[in-house]
Amino acid sequence: MKTWSAAMIVIVSLVCSANITKAEETIRFATEAAFPPFNERAPDGSIVGFEIDLGMAMCARINRKCEFIAQEWEGMIPGLLTKKFDGIFASMSITEERKKKIDFTSKYYESGGVFVALKGIGIDVADTRLGGKTIGTLSGSTYFCYLEKKYPEATVTPYPNADALYLDLSSGRLDAIFADAVATDFGFLRTERGEEMALASEIVSERDCFGEGAGIGLRKEDTALRDKLNQAIVDVRADGTYQALAKKYFEYDIYGD
Repeated sequence: MKTWSAAMIVIVSLVCSANITKAEETIRFATEAAFPPFNERAPDGSIVGFEIDLGMAMCARINRKCEFIAQEWEGMIPGLLTKKFDGIFASMSITEERKKKIDFTSKYYESGGVFVALKGIGIDVADTRLGGKTIGTLSGSTYFCYLEKKYPEATVTPYPNADALYLDLSSGRLDAIFADAVATDFGFLRTERGEEMALASEIVSERDCFGEGAGIGLRKEDTALRDKLNQAIVDVRADGTYQALAKKYFEYDIYGD
């Protein structure tokens, strides 16, 4: 009996240890680290922004450790599918096309696209050629989808990240860009390099390309993690944490209806 009890103690200890290890597993989120105020590099090299703050608050709700990994936009979905990380927390819009490959949590914010150009220059959004101007946008993004669908005759140049996009507009290599309205406002127009730029159109949104808002991208099989993160979104909104974090970055409601 004593031998059996000792064995049982060892088994129970191993099971408990395994459960503790599992509970403490770190969730690795991919982010662009170049899309302020949602995600960007701080002077010390760390990744900061609204999504990082929100992600940490959500992880606290589900008692999990989390870390954010910088990843180029085009490698987001391939990296997720090859298990380079566990989720995409990078302002990725929930679209039907993406849902063919990956799953999503419910949305955690919603935005739209806008054209930006030199002050005084407007974009004729009724012209399918966009006046023959060269327009930059993020490769594989909802904004690229929108331009491709609505302006098939326009000259559109895709970019791997927002920093490269802003750089080529400010240096004159692009006539205009089409990008996320909120991120472009904070990450470009309010900075020194965007001083000569301004919105060149109204903010637009279209369900087929812009989807249902931004959600956390997950592998289809990770349903348990999806459900926990969905509940975390509900919880941080219910207790006011979401609103307090958003107020640090925005002067308006970014969650939407």
